[in-house]
Amino acid sequence: MVDGLPWAAAFVLGAVVSPTDAVAATAIGRRLGLPRRVITVVEGESLINDATALVVYRFAVAAVLTGSFSLVDAGLTFLVSAAGGIAVGVGVGFVVTAVRRRLDNPPAELTVSLLTGYFAYLPAEALGVSAVLAAVTVGIYMGWRAPQLINVQVRLQGTAVWELLVFLLNSLLFVLVGLQLPVVLDGLSDVSTVRLVTEGVLVSLAVIVTRVAWVFPFTYGPRLLFRGVRARDPYPAWQPVALVSWMGMRGAVSLAAALALPLQTDAGLPFPGRERIVFLAFCVILATLVLQGLSLPLLIRRLGVRDDGLSEVEEARARIHAAGAILRLRNEGAINDEVMQRIERDLDLEDSRLDN
Repeated sequence: MVDGLPWAAAFVLGAVVSPTDAVAATAIGRRLGLPRRVITVVEGESLINDATALVVYRFAVAAVLTGSFSLVDAGLTFLVSAAGGIAVGVGVGFVVTAVRRRLDNPPAELTVSLLTGYFAYLPAEALGVSAVLAAVTVGIYMGWRAPQLINVQVRLQGTAVWELLVFLLNSLLFVLVGLQLPVVLDGLSDVSTVRLVTEGVLVSLAVIVTRVAWVFPFTYGPRLLFRGVRARDPYPAWQPVALVSWMGMRGAVSLAAALALPLQTDAGLPFPGRERIVFLAFCVILATLVLQGLSLPLLIRRLGVRDDGLSEVEEARARIHAAGAILRLRNEGAINDEVMQRIERDLDLEDSRLDN
């Protein structure tokens, strides 16, 4: 339906608009008290989507640049690249974990945290395996080991640093698109405005509808087919599944992938449909952020999905463990009466804050 876009470029477009961006969706969800499992599913899916989409993007762009594509060769290369990237990510995560265990300096630990993705990406790129999967894998590995490595001070400072960094990167990407969009539109000056709007609407609808059609079967299908999955994790209610299917907004990764498209093929010809791909990617991002983002609060209220209270249960458990540790330290003489009184006063203030 996109006039003049060859199949190879169409696959590039598919790879560009496939990764979801959880930032906006989870921000709204947390503010409106969505169950933590829904937030976790959306965030985890976004992380995996980024990796798989960018690997597919790499193969699709290579097919356009070289003018040739072999499904068998691409499939084998994909498997080797993915396995190699995961292996590099786990290896780097193991090394970084050993280093951070020996650190007790918040600035140094935050610096290592910021550079860990590059520690995985660069060697994977040099080895010719998936650098993106390596970076994602080391991120998951370090997130799993974080409770054993990060103290309160590093966690508080790290949260502020990463939030600021994510905000700046997202802002810069949108600024870059804003700067490139006039050039892209100039390249599409021979196409009517009605045609461009129609294509943008069609591609955006395809992205939204495909996600809804995908989430429901792949949520209930494994439970229907496999008794072990069903016993371990029973059928969820349809309302949270509907919310997950609607929280598929696109954002920074799609922008970065569109802007990274080469200008020319290996034969020296212009990259086919580059302006069209950048424009349509922008349309999909705009449509999902505006349509789905603005309608998400209303949908949450209409479906009646509310917080499952897991955060409060975990906080209560943590407070019980902390109180037990304090009592043990007091019995051992490690805490004097003055410090104990201060702790009790702080706990009373915290209880009052939670009650309010």
